[in-house]
Amino acid sequence: MSIDIEAVDVIRLIQQFLKENNLHRTLETMQVSKNLGEETAVSMNTVDNLQVFTQDILRGRWESVLQTIVPLNLPTRKLIDLYEQMALELIEMREIAAARNLIRQTEPMHELRTRHPGRYLHLEGLLSRTYFDPHDIYTEGLPRDKRRQKLAQDLSREVMVVPPSRLLTLIGQALKWQQHQGLLPPDGGFDLFRGVATTAQDEEDKVPTECYSTIKFPREKHAESITFSPNGQYLVTGSEDGFIEVWNYLTGKLRTDLKYQAEDNCMSMKAGVLSLAFSTDGELLASGSREGQIKVWTIKNGQCVRRFPAAHAEGVTSLCFSRSGSQLLSTSFDQTVRLHGLKSGKILKEYRGHTSFVNSAMFTFDMTKVLSASSDGTVKVWDYKTCECLLTLSPQARHAPGVSVPMSVTTAALLQVQRVPRMADQVVVCPRLPAVHIMTVQGKVTKSFQLDKAGEVDFTGIAVSPRGDYIYAVGTDSQLYCFATETGELSQTVKLGDSPILGLVHHPTTNTLAAFNEAGHVSLWKATS
Repeated sequence: MSIDIEAVDVIRLIQQFLKENNLHRTLETMQVSKNLGEETAVSMNTVDNLQVFTQDILRGRWESVLQTIVPLNLPTRKLIDLYEQMALELIEMREIAAARNLIRQTEPMHELRTRHPGRYLHLEGLLSRTYFDPHDIYTEGLPRDKRRQKLAQDLSREVMVVPPSRLLTLIGQALKWQQHQGLLPPDGGFDLFRGVATTAQDEEDKVPTECYSTIKFPREKHAESITFSPNGQYLVTGSEDGFIEVWNYLTGKLRTDLKYQAEDNCMSMKAGVLSLAFSTDGELLASGSREGQIKVWTIKNGQCVRRFPAAHAEGVTSLCFSRSGSQLLSTSFDQTVRLHGLKSGKILKEYRGHTSFVNSAMFTFDMTKVLSASSDGTVKVWDYKTCECLLTLSPQARHAPGVSVPMSVTTAALLQVQRVPRMADQVVVCPRLPAVHIMTVQGKVTKSFQLDKAGEVDFTGIAVSPRGDYIYAVGTDSQLYCFATETGELSQTVKLGDSPILGLVHHPTTNTLAAFNEAGHVSLWKATS
C-alpha cells in the first residue's frame, strides 16, 4: 500500500521549520500572496496555541489576533467578518479615526464594499453618528459576545496546531522505520543529504574465502548457535554447556569491554543453547535451550529481563523477534511454533500442524503471516492473528521453469527459512538436499540452486550476503557452496574444515562469514581484497 504525499504539505513543513528557527525573511518569501503572481503562495495556517488564539478573539484582543493571522491564508468571507467585527467595536468605543482607517484602507473591507455594499454602507453611516446605540451597531440581533463566539468558532476551524519540530520528527520516524526494516543500522549516524548510513560499509558482495581467525571451544562444549547483532557490532555464541558469550568478530577475542564479561559473569542457561536471536534495534538478545526454556537479555549489561521457563516441551530450535520487539516467535522439537509476549511473559499464540520437528520460523515482511519449516518436509504459511494454516508447501517439489527436481526429494527435511534482502515477499528455503530454493510467501518457487551430487552431499544450512547477491549453502562435506543469486550458477566453493559444520551466519554489512563445527571451532572468514 502506497501513501501519496502532497507537495503543499512538504512546503508547509519547511515553512514551520523556518519559523521555529527564526528564518523570517526566507519564510516571508515562501508565503508571498498568490495575488502577486508569485511561485508558492502556500501558507501553513497554523497557530502556536489554539486556545490562546480563540481567547484573544473572545476577549477582543484584536492587535494580538491581527499579528496571528498575518501569515495565515484565511477565506475572504471570514476575514470580512473579522474586520467588520473589529470596526464595529472601534465604533462602539468611539475610536472613530481608527475605525475609519480600518474600513477604508484594508483589503477585507474593500471586498465587503464589492460583495455586500449594504453592509459596507451601514459601517460608513455609523462613522458619522454622534451618539452610540447598540441596537444600531449590532443589527442582526446578536450582542457583541455572541458575535465574538461565532467568529472564534469560524476561525478556529481554519487553523491547526502542529507539534514543534514536525519536520525533524517525521524524518526521524522515517529513518527509524527503515531501521525496523533492516535497511539502516540501528546505531550510528545517517547522512541525510547523501541518503546513506555513515557507519555502514558500502562494499559490494564478495565471497569470503580467507579464514582470518578461529574461536576455539572444548569439543564437549562446542557452539550450538551463533548470530550477529543487526548493526554488526556483536558476534554472539551459545554453547553446549549453556554459556552465551559476546565476541569481537574482527579479532575473534571475547568482548571484555562489556563489564559483565570482564567480571566473568557471562549470560547462561541451564542447558545447551540451541538458538539465538536479536531484536531489530539490537538491544535485546533471546536465547533458547535444549530443555525448552527461553530467556531474553539486554546485551549491554547482560541482565535477564524476561524468562519463559516452559516455552516448549522440548528444545527450542529457532527464535525470531517481531519488528516492534514486543513479541518473540519460537520453534521446537515438540512440533509447534509459539508466539510469546515480552510484556506479559505468556504464550500468546500457538501454530500447530507440523508432524515433525519445526526447525525455523519467521514473520513475513508485513507481519500478517508466519512461515515455518519442518523436518516433515513442508513449509507452512500461517495467519499471524488466527493461527490458521493458510498454505502447506513442499518447495523442493515445486521448482522454477527448466529446473529438474527428482520426485524422490519431495519429503526431505526442511532445515531453514530466511528472508532475501531487498525482496520483501521472497525467502530462501533450505531442505536437507543438494538444493536450495527461493520462494515467494504465496508458495511459488522462483529459483532453485542445486548440485549434481544427489546421494553424495546434502545442505545443512544457509546464509545470504548483505545485498542478496550470493546465497551460501554449507554441505555435509564441510564445503561452502556459493551461488550467484542472479544467474543461479555455482560461482565458487570454499573448504571450511574437516569437521561437520553445524551452521553459519553472515555479517549484516560486511563480507564476513562465521561457521561453527562439531570440533568446537568457530571460524571467521572474509573476502580477500
